[in-house]
Amino acid sequence: MLKKIAKATICIKSGSRKNQEIAVLFNPSEYSIDGANYYPETKSPGLKPLPQFVSGQAPSLTMELYFDTYTDEGGSDVSIKTFEVASLMERETHDPPDVEFRWGELAFFGVIEKVSQRFTMFRPDGVPVRAKLTVTIKGKRALSKQLKDPRPNSSDKTKRRTLTADSSIWLMAAGEYGDPRYWRLIAHQNRVDDPGAIRPGTALVVPPLDTKRPGAGP
Repeated sequence: MLKKIAKATICIKSGSRKNQEIAVLFNPSEYSIDGANYYPETKSPGLKPLPQFVSGQAPSLTMELYFDTYTDEGGSDVSIKTFEVASLMERETHDPPDVEFRWGELAFFGVIEKVSQRFTMFRPDGVPVRAKLTVTIKGKRALSKQLKDPRPNSSDKTKRRTLTADSSIWLMAAGEYGDPRYWRLIAHQNRVDDPGAIRPGTALVVPPLDTKRPGAGP
């Protein structure tokens, strides 16, 4: 018995079009998921530059979607359909709407970062009837999951770190917590009043990330 072919859809998760679904006319022939980490080089006297992990970048999903109104829809303007996808890049109040691309077992949540439209066939009067869209969705964790799950890069115990000549309390916070704004947590722990006056070679106590303690707020 043949299984029913799963149809790819773009589900709108926020904004004025929340809960609407955009059906993809033709499933993509392939897609790619890319991710990256940020490793700036830390320079120390007498040593080669050492890459230091600061943060991970959100993954992105890229695919090509095909639209054709010439064959099945009597040659209507295909840009009307492609606009349904491209318009998801437009801001509503503060940000573009969240979306989720679903296809079979894949459910990729994020925001549409880039859309490239290429029209490849036209009626005699110039109206496009066939198009190819290259769509990139930037991954994004839903706020409810961020509040529920612990930070993956939070310190799990107190540490001691020595400030180097080319570092700062802000870079230290970025390396330990993934966000330089948490420098106040380190400053509070070490009773630092002027973070710019910390001398290289100073050993600092880096506590576990606990946003409830005094001085932890970004």
